[in-house]
Amino acid sequence: MNILVINSGSTSMKFQIFDMKTKRTLCKGLVERIGIDGAVSFQADKNEEISINTSIPDHKTAIDIALKQVTAPKTGVLDSLSEINAVGHRIVHGGSTLTKPELITSEVEKKIEDNVGLAPLHNPAGLLGIRAVRELLPDIPHTVSFDTAYYSGMEKEAYLYALDYGCYENWGYRKFGFHGASHQYVNIRAAKLCGAHRDDFRAVSCHIGGGVSLAASIGCVGVDTSVGYGTVCGVPMGTRSGDVDPEIILQLIMREGMTPEEVKELIYKKSGLLGISGISSDIRDIISSSRTGNERAVLALNIFSRSIRRYVCALAASLRGRMDALIFTAGIGENSSLIRQMICDGLEVLGIELDKNLNENSRGEAIISAADSRVKVLTLPTDEELMIAMETNMLVNQQ
Repeated sequence: MNILVINSGSTSMKFQIFDMKTKRTLCKGLVERIGIDGAVSFQADKNEEISINTSIPDHKTAIDIALKQVTAPKTGVLDSLSEINAVGHRIVHGGSTLTKPELITSEVEKKIEDNVGLAPLHNPAGLLGIRAVRELLPDIPHTVSFDTAYYSGMEKEAYLYALDYGCYENWGYRKFGFHGASHQYVNIRAAKLCGAHRDDFRAVSCHIGGGVSLAASIGCVGVDTSVGYGTVCGVPMGTRSGDVDPEIILQLIMREGMTPEEVKELIYKKSGLLGISGISSDIRDIISSSRTGNERAVLALNIFSRSIRRYVCALAASLRGRMDALIFTAGIGENSSLIRQMICDGLEVLGIELDKNLNENSRGEAIISAADSRVKVLTLPTDEELMIAMETNMLVNQQ
């Protein structure tokens, strides 16, 4: 079975086609600057990447151009679009009503629309992609996977805030969690690498990139997370503040005279690593500056790693008595041995011991903990698109 996976943004669209017999990527591509001056990049298997600049006024045009590359005579990977058996889509927020992968119907589309207020930047773009691809490929199954669905295993005491209960009952304010496809994929891979049974595997996974989220998982299902109702809380990120005392937010508005919009701009776009360092939101720039003695760069790294370490400890308490693994994934988690070391320094209390040599020299999927570490530590490249393809394959085969 060949499955097309679509990840649609407001001005971009990523796509991949997987051969599910081998779980091999047949091709992948990216359409950027939709509605502006479009650009398409396309790569079939390990061939050289192709770049195209053309007018792309809308998402339907974007997917039409992408599919033409898929079937192009010399550079494509399929003879015709009839070789695509199903399409899997990604939506960031399923809210409280969409808690598992779904076959797309008009009813499911309506529920996604109802959740637009929970992810106003992401869900509308995802819907545009769904509608454009369904129009061009109407005769095959389409499925949708939700980032938030991974946390359907959270109990009420894990996802409720201690506000007046009416805030939840009347308006739905609660913790949701994000990066679900990433956390699910790396937990499944980690269980296999550790030789553990997936149904009882217990881990804390750290998705550390421009956005950061941690998840506590039992049986490859999220039971707690660092992120909440929105995407700014938890640990500091590239430009996002992470946890802030709500009284500070109130004082910024009431005493300093900032508007709610200005406060949102501050905590989402001017804080985190950028705000503390004053240098950059990119961890590589901050690490480079820290090595020349820049005190604010050093401070940013210390705040960042300390916050992640605190959340690892907090989430370990949600694993019901046993922690099998600590998993690092995404751009920083996979590639920065320094940040992994800084996070793990102090986690000996959980039975975590890094092997310094393995941590510094391992690449790709690897166990980097010391031989006598009670908890295994792993680095794992994430693959959200493959996870969506696997869920699509499962749904279609259940029909």
